[in-house]
Amino acid sequence: MLDAIIFDVDDTIYDQQQPFRNAVQKVFPYVRMKDMHFLYIRFRVHSDENFNKVISGDWTLTYMRNYRVCQSLKELNYPEITDEEALTFQQVYEEELDAIVMHEEVRKTLDYLQEQGIALGIITNGPTDHQHKKIMQLDLLNWVNPEHIIISQASGYEKPDKEIFQLAEQQFNLDYERTLYVGDNFDNDVVGSKSAGWQALWFNHRQRQLAENTLPLHDLEITSFEELLPAIQQMLQTEELLVKA
Repeated sequence: MLDAIIFDVDDTIYDQQQPFRNAVQKVFPYVRMKDMHFLYIRFRVHSDENFNKVISGDWTLTYMRNYRVCQSLKELNYPEITDEEALTFQQVYEEELDAIVMHEEVRKTLDYLQEQGIALGIITNGPTDHQHKKIMQLDLLNWVNPEHIIISQASGYEKPDKEIFQLAEQQFNLDYERTLYVGDNFDNDVVGSKSAGWQALWFNHRQRQLAENTLPLHDLEITSFEELLPAIQQMLQTEELLVKA
């Protein structure tokens, strides 16, 4: 039976596309709404692919942040932007992130898991201060013990490194075979957690397609916030029936 469920933060606990879209509209009003979703996806890809260069010291955090928005706009054939414009975007984006709220379906899920006595935790990639600020804004400490939170920059590892999940096992006192990870990014969240022997729920509410010849490693896939609580309830009930059988 599942003893613990560990969550990603960005675009899992809250809808990250909304603050991104707001910032783009304010700083780059010429961006067409029909391009917004793909622009966001590319922004996330460049962020996920390059944050390890910040951890290794090869890039500064500012350079990575500028690069991800500049490159994303370039890929959609928008005019090249200056470093100053990229910095302005980051400032406005952070202001929008100050207003993020937990999705109501996530709140219901966390309430349910807390009532069931399931241990909860967080593993998130990103800069320590930046991610901690989001955690506080989302009131996650109402459900998660502060000692059960790992932020990649502070840990020295990042998803999909197996080591960050193994660190959580030690720090959170987890049994990897009885732990589920919930996240929206297939490579970071599913591949990473499965490499450590965890179960994985792919929260694919952006309905991304797997690359050709990619094995569907996840134990379960859902495509909307509304599916989250029923899916986890079903997983827990199935596990309980297997134990009783």
